[in-house]
Amino acid sequence: MSPPSGGAAADPAGSRSWLRDPAVEEEEEEEVAAEGIDFFDQLPDSLVLAVFNLIGDVKDLGRCCVVSRRFHDLVPLVDSVLVRVDCVISDGPSPSSPGGDKARGVFSHLARVVLGGLVKPLQALGQILGPSSAVTSSRRYSPSSSSSEVSHHSPAEVLKNFKEIRRLRIELPAGELGVDDGILLKWKAEFGSSLDSCVILGAASVIPSSSVSPTKPSSLDPNPCFQDACGDDDSGVIPESFYTNGNLKLRVFWTISSLIAASARHYLLQPIIADHETLESLELTDVDGQGVLTMNHEQLQEFRVKPVSASGSSQRTLVPALSIRLWYAPHLELPGGVVLKGATLVAVRPSEEKDRDAANVGGCGGPVGSSDRCWISNAFEEPYRSAARMLVKRRTYSLEMNSF
Repeated sequence: MSPPSGGAAADPAGSRSWLRDPAVEEEEEEEVAAEGIDFFDQLPDSLVLAVFNLIGDVKDLGRCCVVSRRFHDLVPLVDSVLVRVDCVISDGPSPSSPGGDKARGVFSHLARVVLGGLVKPLQALGQILGPSSAVTSSRRYSPSSSSSEVSHHSPAEVLKNFKEIRRLRIELPAGELGVDDGILLKWKAEFGSSLDSCVILGAASVIPSSSVSPTKPSSLDPNPCFQDACGDDDSGVIPESFYTNGNLKLRVFWTISSLIAASARHYLLQPIIADHETLESLELTDVDGQGVLTMNHEQLQEFRVKPVSASGSSQRTLVPALSIRLWYAPHLELPGGVVLKGATLVAVRPSEEKDRDAANVGGCGGPVGSSDRCWISNAFEEPYRSAARMLVKRRTYSLEMNSF
């Protein structure tokens, strides 16, 4: 077979020249060179720190430390940190069920239940937040230790390498207060060197509104004498009948327990605050959302310059003499179809601030001034913020409590 004519003859060299276009060749060379470049290394330190601050979680930041020497040097400069405590290590036997204790007489033995029922949780809280004890250390390094045991490091130890923390949030694995199923109990406390304020919201039960029969609210209250005792009294003094039923005692139990838990958290924060002078805000909460302790920049400064007063031999801050205001509703329906039965709101301030609180009375046409309503109702997230706003508009009852 004869070859094709001259114009149609194959030209391998010419084809190779056409395939290797200079622009394409240059692009290929750039791609090859780019394969050896880590573009993350070209980011400025400030931008990398911004990413680390968004991560926040101290465990994830610890993993970042082992990625590279640069990360190892930058992670200690993070200014926003979250510490999640995974478990509680207790050196003693498991405490008895809080519900069982209360069933045996929470009302007749209130002091015993409050102090005894909180001893084990507060001891465990001390092991979490305080320096590791010798028992814990020996257990960690003992050759006879079970392989399933997890070494325990307190937040103070975990945070010791961070030098620029401004915002710190610590999450405990659970709230300290054992409550029966169905009972609502939430608190938020603010501290300086001592208690500044505390708001407590409780309810005997939380139910969907669809399960409530269309009857008058008074029939929903299991203790109608409580409502009757409060209903016709405008003096702000709780009548004698209020003391004779179990509602007041239960709410006193909630209040004292919440204050003890808050003061224990506050006392055990001392090493963390002392080690981190750059702190501007601190929040100590729990996964259950039961209690939140907060400290802002001014309160942290006060904590550093004014000694903390301990309550006797217990590891908690002394709670000062208190002025307490209480609001109650036997039946409170919230937006979103939630009903609180036996809803109670308690606002606590030191008695020495009573005069300042009283200055806010009268200008708003009610027993609670607008500034008070702000810090009380904003203590919780929805839907419980709505509950606080509704309760604070009701009749106010005042109590006093001695330091403890």
